[in-house]
Amino acid sequence: MKEQASPDLLEIRVFGSLRRHLERQDFPFELERSLSSAGGIARDIARSLGLPPGEIEAVFRNGRVINIHDRVFPGDRVAFFPKGTPGPYRVFLGMIRENIKRAGKEKS
Repeated sequence: MKEQASPDLLEIRVFGSLRRHLERQDFPFELERSLSSAGGIARDIARSLGLPPGEIEAVFRNGRVINIHDRVFPGDRVAFFPKGTPGPYRVFLGMIRENIKRAGKEKS
């Protein structure tokens, strides 16, 4: 059984072509970051890791897709997926819905 993460840490996973940004910095693809109890915006966390938000298709928090502009908190498990996820999965996982919301937030 996997050990429970420290309550002030955010577990982060990075997939696909986004990994090249971590490789350049010698970061692992699975890492943890300390996070205040107020949490942080997923987009800002991606940027802090050198991941360009424009290359991110989806963000998952605890196994569910969220918007890149949503807040994540200590104890959460977050995953960043690159653009190019096959079509049916984008619909089934809710990626299309969140990308429509994201586009609206980025226009304003």
